[in-house]
Amino acid sequence: MIVNMNREAFDNAMKEKNKPVLVDFWAPWCVYCRRIAPAYDKLAEELGDQLFFGKINIDEEPELAQQFGIMSIPTIILFKNGEPVKKNVGTL
Repeated sequence: MIVNMNREAFDNAMKEKNKPVLVDFWAPWCVYCRRIAPAYDKLAEELGDQLFFGKINIDEEPELAQQFGIMSIPTIILFKNGEPVKKNVGTL
């Protein structure tokens, strides 16, 4: 399951210590974001028991995007214990 996150949902997910959190920073107008969405959905389906999956719309949560230096989307960040440990910008 993928959770559409606002600030409160993001903060709550960061407090959870039992799973790493994978967050997709995206926007509805972003063509590449829409292209990777099916793959992200599939990952969530396959790895949902190991990772918490979230999506943050940067238009709705610009403060979160700024906090993590999101300059280009899609950007996917893996968080462990509330800290970013891996960042991927763009599509592969």
